[in-house]
Amino acid sequence: MSKMTLPDGQIVYDPRGKVEAEPKPLAPRVASLAGLRLGVLDNTKWNGGKLLAKTVDLLNADQVIKEVHFYKKESFSRSAAPELIEKIARENDVVITAIGD
Repeated sequence: MSKMTLPDGQIVYDPRGKVEAEPKPLAPRVASLAGLRLGVLDNTKWNGGKLLAKTVDLLNADQVIKEVHFYKKESFSRSAAPELIEKIARENDVVITAIGD
């Protein structure tokens, strides 16, 4: 948070902060979900599970996905544990997640 002093002496705080992150390339997209294992990571927000369930239904309308595995994070406000990320990567070909506020 930065602060600035106005000519009359008042202090003004800028709450925006500064984000410093390296750009990351997007993962390559698959041409088809046929025969793939789909991982679904629920972030445990109130409507996240509902949104993900409907998304899975739409993605698998033609029954082409080989398997669907569901996972939950400990808390929506925390990153997924490294062990969970490794398990998801090991057990799936593609993964989806969503925020459902």
